[in-house]
Amino acid sequence: MCDLRLRVCKWTSVVKHRSLPCLLSKLSNFVIFFLFRFKTLSSSISEFHLGGTAFNGVVEELKKVTTRVAHVLPVSDDGGSTAEIVRVLGGPAVGDIRSRCLRLSDESTSEALSVRRLLGHRLPIDPSEAKLEWHQIVEGDHTLWDGVSRPYRETIRAFLVYFHNEILRRSADMFCFTNGSIGNFFFAGARIFFQSLDAAIFLFSRVSQIPAESLVLPVISTNDRFTLGCELWDGTIIRGQNEISHPSNGRPEVVNKVFPEVNHTVLEQLSKVDCVVYAMGSLFTSLCPSLVLRGIGETIASRAIPKVLLLNGSHDRETTGLSASGFVTAITDSLNRTYGDPHKRLKNHPNDYVNAILVPEGGQIPLDVENLASQGIFHVVRISVLLSVVLDLN
Repeated sequence: MCDLRLRVCKWTSVVKHRSLPCLLSKLSNFVIFFLFRFKTLSSSISEFHLGGTAFNGVVEELKKVTTRVAHVLPVSDDGGSTAEIVRVLGGPAVGDIRSRCLRLSDESTSEALSVRRLLGHRLPIDPSEAKLEWHQIVEGDHTLWDGVSRPYRETIRAFLVYFHNEILRRSADMFCFTNGSIGNFFFAGARIFFQSLDAAIFLFSRVSQIPAESLVLPVISTNDRFTLGCELWDGTIIRGQNEISHPSNGRPEVVNKVFPEVNHTVLEQLSKVDCVVYAMGSLFTSLCPSLVLRGIGETIASRAIPKVLLLNGSHDRETTGLSASGFVTAITDSLNRTYGDPHKRLKNHPNDYVNAILVPEGGQIPLDVENLASQGIFHVVRISVLLSVVLDLN
């Protein structure tokens, strides 16, 4: 069952769970089970999640187990409808934050479901149809408003109208509504009105009734446009998260050298949570940009808590050829700011940042346990995709 030397454990099931929601539920339960197993959590669980939207599926199941979680998200994802908002109106990219807020939103009443459906709606791909439907929504005539009470309707619609007016004021930049996210439009309208990203998150959280103990935090609290950049080993500069993630000329070797000021609330929460979870997703464009900020590495290294990496199940354009220890090295280099100012680099060890790894059984990422052991990481748990875990949290 468990090799004590490497402490590489394998958990399998006797019951086959084939549906994706069930698998996500079991994964979220297992994260909690794993942390309780090592007896490091109090009865009031508090977690700190770093990463992007790839973790959203687990989040929806995790909230059924605990809502005492701080979700830290990047503000640099410039793909999808976010790109159009940033192009015309500027400001930080809010797509990842809106997506996480939506996943955490209340689903307990018919009105809560109606609000979630409205804010989660995307306009058609066809430009003409998208623009027509957007006008119906702004004017309050669309069926998406059905089930939304007058107070909620007036609040949400006010910021959609404000967003629309901001677009009209910039008539030189023709806005494309294709596949636009209503939630992103609402979020952008609130941010511009309040001139505050934090205030927009607060409003969205209240409108969608996110649990009060769940925090959604931008890793950088800014009202300005933030563009992720990277430098290749040959000196070539690539700008924009979407361009880095989907390169036109092969996979870039990412070396991030930009260090904005971290959101102080992130450091405050990080200093008192019971565990840190590095979520699965885009390693170099979703996770690492949040880690290179000054104060993140110092705070994580100082905490004697579980620091768990949820390893990706497959490679993407950013990680082709990387093993599990390669992921750890990338995280360590980011937190140590290895490629930044030599006078501000850290020299912490890999196990100061990662002390446990959850690995999906049958995943594509090579599990090089000997290299992980040399990094000081001995808690490596293989999770079968047919996992069945029964928890007693009493």
